[in-house]
Amino acid sequence: MGRRVLRSLAQTIEEEAAPLDKPVILIAEDLTPSDTAQLDPALALGLCTAAGGPTSHTAIIARSLDIPAVVGAGTSVLELEDDTPAILDGDNGLLVLRPSLADLVVARDIQRDHEAQRQAEKLACYQPAITLDGARIEVVANVAAAQEAEAAVNAGGEGVGLMRTEFLFLGRDSAPTEDEQAAVYGTMTKALNGLPIIIRTLDIGGDKDVPYLSQPHEANPFLGERGIRLCLARPDLFRTQLRAIFRAAEIGPVRIMYPMVSTMEELIAARKITEEVRRAMNAAPVEIGIMVEVPSTALMADQFAPEVDFFSVGSNDLTQYVLAMDRLHPVLAKQADGLHPAVLRAIDQTVRAAKAAGKWVGVCGGIAGDPRGVVILVGLGVSELSVSIPSIAAVKAQIRGLTLAHAQQLAQRALQCRTAPEVRALR
Repeated sequence: MGRRVLRSLAQTIEEEAAPLDKPVILIAEDLTPSDTAQLDPALALGLCTAAGGPTSHTAIIARSLDIPAVVGAGTSVLELEDDTPAILDGDNGLLVLRPSLADLVVARDIQRDHEAQRQAEKLACYQPAITLDGARIEVVANVAAAQEAEAAVNAGGEGVGLMRTEFLFLGRDSAPTEDEQAAVYGTMTKALNGLPIIIRTLDIGGDKDVPYLSQPHEANPFLGERGIRLCLARPDLFRTQLRAIFRAAEIGPVRIMYPMVSTMEELIAARKITEEVRRAMNAAPVEIGIMVEVPSTALMADQFAPEVDFFSVGSNDLTQYVLAMDRLHPVLAKQADGLHPAVLRAIDQTVRAAKAAGKWVGVCGGIAGDPRGVVILVGLGVSELSVSIPSIAAVKAQIRGLTLAHAQQLAQRALQCRTAPEVRALR
């Protein structure tokens, strides 16, 4: 309420980013998820932040918008003067200041080669992702807005593997109503025209703060009341969202996914509320899965597997919790690599438990779109990769050039490595 009063009284609100009025490389200490989501890719040619890491939500959203980004660059970038000429290389994490003519020629040649490769991938984007020895991998999209569902299909996506519903709750002064949510979920389901969509229930907390929910300050928000814990603490929000999801399920194939499940008690409580809502609406049952984001879930995967229809590994948070490295830490975030052997072993244990129970496993974190990660995940037995829309065609093309046998051999070697750089050096 205080924020709403201030918004009415203030001429300008300092914490809100000014809109861009010309094409630039944007330099910032960091950006909130909502600020990043509102960037126009035609004007934000690149993004460089002093803080954050490759698995922060700022980096994830920039990837989904196809905006090259360098994160965790250090505070010195904040001292750069406006209009400083620069080249930003998101693939290699480089910001080249005041480039020479030769630098510009090389950069433009790389841009042309990159664009030619992407065009070739796009021409084949509707072909299924089948390895050279016949293994089929589903490649689906991570999305956060209604219009992105159609974009995912047009990019060759075989559905939506992660619909981040929290972005419906950000950048506003009150929670979206059931009708508002049902309209968005329904529009997406209709746009997919029979392809499946996995809708993740509200995942607020950690670095995603919603002031109107009046959550108390937490010393360790990533270890606090977030994900399914918040849903269970606020059943009014949870039930409203579930009703909206079941309404969308009348239009097409919808799956429900609970975030940040860490104990069996949480899963049982969430399923109980979901079933109560379903029965009250006389709705048809839908598939229900959980995200594997914390070590306890991976360690207990054999117990969770019989209780769910599928697992989806959120590798960004799983990396954070397995390595005990805050994904937003200005120093440590760069070391939080999802291809660390400890993380890969957690995924391997999850896949083995799921297969023993006849269930499937997807991955919707950053390593699902990482070229080295694609090979290893396929080799570990992951059957679905959910990636940013701009990455769909490239991931499908890469899988079509693999053999499952090679991927399995590489995955086993990766599990025996000691460090993430060792894994990335494998060939």
